Amino acid sequence: MKIAVVQASSQVSKNEMLYEYTKKYAKDAEVINFGCFVDEDGNYTYVEIALLIGMLINSHIVDFVVTGCSSGQGMMLACNSMPGVLCGYVPTAKDAYLFAQINNGNVVSLPLGEEYTYTGEKNLEETIKALFSEPFGGGYPKSEAKRKIADAKKLL
Repeated sequence: MKIAVVQASSQVSKNEMLYEYTKKYAKDAEVINFGCFVDEDGNYTYVEIALLIGMLINSHIVDFVVTGCSSGQGMMLACNSMPGVLCGYVPTAKDAYLFAQINNGNVVSLPLGEEYTYTGEKNLEETIKALFSEPFGGGYPKSEAKRKIADAKKLL
């Protein structure tokens, strides 16, 4: 699996952390950091990044994208307006795990600024850890896995 990490410029200070945690927990994946980077001159909105994400997914350059913006909501909505993109909003580890197991989408959006208190980095790490804790699309709960997998396929 090829995974892209890219977030809006509003949260450029979180890029390296997002990239490092994705590499740490997506152990068998190739993780590519598309930025935005602290030393860049340009600033990119969540709408511009969502367009990039749509191109990365639809051209099959990557299979999955970890992204975010200040609230995570704008990026999720912008990504979901792109054809072929199924983006989940994952503010917690539980949301990330359920999205990966039930919805089996190709993009997750994290809230990188909203309520980012002293526990923000720990929550971000635990969320990414949960996201990649099992292969995607396994269904949840396991007793309902077959039905959940069939339902998720209707979205794509």
